[in-house]
Amino acid sequence: MGPDRGERVIAVCREPSEALQALNVDLIAGIDVGRDADMSRLREALADTRIDVLYNNAGIMHSETLDDMDFDRIREQFEVNTLGPLRVTMTLLDRIPSGGRVGLMTSRMGSMADNDSGSKYGYRISKAGLNAAGKSLAVDLADRGIAVAILHPGWVRTEMTGYSGHLEPAESAALLIQRMDELGMAGSGTFWHAEGQVLPW
Repeated sequence: MGPDRGERVIAVCREPSEALQALNVDLIAGIDVGRDADMSRLREALADTRIDVLYNNAGIMHSETLDDMDFDRIREQFEVNTLGPLRVTMTLLDRIPSGGRVGLMTSRMGSMADNDSGSKYGYRISKAGLNAAGKSLAVDLADRGIAVAILHPGWVRTEMTGYSGHLEPAESAALLIQRMDELGMAGSGTFWHAEGQVLPW
């Protein structure tokens, strides 16, 4: 999805990076998805724009361990990673038509079955919570004809991962676009790897 496919892209962010500003997209800056108060400004900025595909991509990750537990950091991750996507989706729900799609950027670190290394309490808790919210959204939006994808982007070389990983951001984005292109009501509420595998809860 993007301008090269003839689509209008609106990026919402706290502060635009140079990389984001270099793209041919519309920008709405100054929006923190972790703040209830910013949602009215988001609605105002979008006016009556119809949203065919909504990607919820904001996220933060800290590294709590048994020896370094910080509940304020955990709360921050929960506000952004779990409530943020739900907050944005609810704010914009009346702009999404039947046939629309919602993508929730989660992580396999939110999987119970896949956790064999522990730690990162806030990130794991917040992404597991997002997975649960995504499943409920899929059920509750089915009658409206809106499909929900719960998406793990892969291990991507970004600032969050310290630029380690297997995929460049553009490679992950292309895979995620493919998942969203293929998403229909039958697959709504599924926990997908960007490469197409179904992941365990």
